[in-house]
Amino acid sequence: MKKLFLVSIITSSITLASCEGLKQIASILAPSEFEMAAGLREALTQGMFRSFDAFANPEGNPAIRFAFPGDAAKIEKTLRDIGMDKMVDQVTSKFTRAASSAVQAAKPIFLDAVKKMTIRDAVGILLADNNHAATDYFKSTMSPELMVAFRPIVDSSINLTGANKDWSSIVNVYNKIPFINQPLEPSLTDFIAARVIDYMFTTVAKEEEDIRTKLEFRKTDLMKKVFGWAEEERAKRK
Repeated sequence: MKKLFLVSIITSSITLASCEGLKQIASILAPSEFEMAAGLREALTQGMFRSFDAFANPEGNPAIRFAFPGDAAKIEKTLRDIGMDKMVDQVTSKFTRAASSAVQAAKPIFLDAVKKMTIRDAVGILLADNNHAATDYFKSTMSPELMVAFRPIVDSSINLTGANKDWSSIVNVYNKIPFINQPLEPSLTDFIAARVIDYMFTTVAKEEEDIRTKLEFRKTDLMKKVFGWAEEERAKRK
């Protein structure tokens, strides 16, 4: 009887010790809030660099080609119909190059904006069912600041390429066409800046979705740990 009681105590002790050990392991595996925020920042930065790569070769990416504000296709067709093909091509090319130059010059601004992401909401963002949760948070908190910082860089790039002068020529001709419902704006700085920022967020969102759903996109050990843990935690809730 005593032996049985002793065996029971030893077995219970081993079980309790095992449970404690498992808890410790789970605690080690679960990332800290700091790691969660850092992992999210790494994911956003990875998406940003994908955007930078796209703008580094603007001619090879139709998604970042300059498009006229408003009904782009209709405006372009109207201008070409009145014999302004060369000017349209020139403006399109210059504005595309200006946007590319502005993005390369503004790299530190975009990357600094990512670093400012706080850890307060990291857990909620990471465990959200929304595959773009980090990007949406980044976009909502940083867009106004990015716009203010990015606008003068875009303006400088537009002036350097001479796109502003070509644009003025197009505006002068287009706005004199009879029955034009919406005249073209004389300045495109804000339009270009907003369009570039939107494209960058779209690219970051796609990268975040890939990181959340595909192992091969988790390029660092921290991302593997953080997003792997989040994936398991979300699976437990289903």
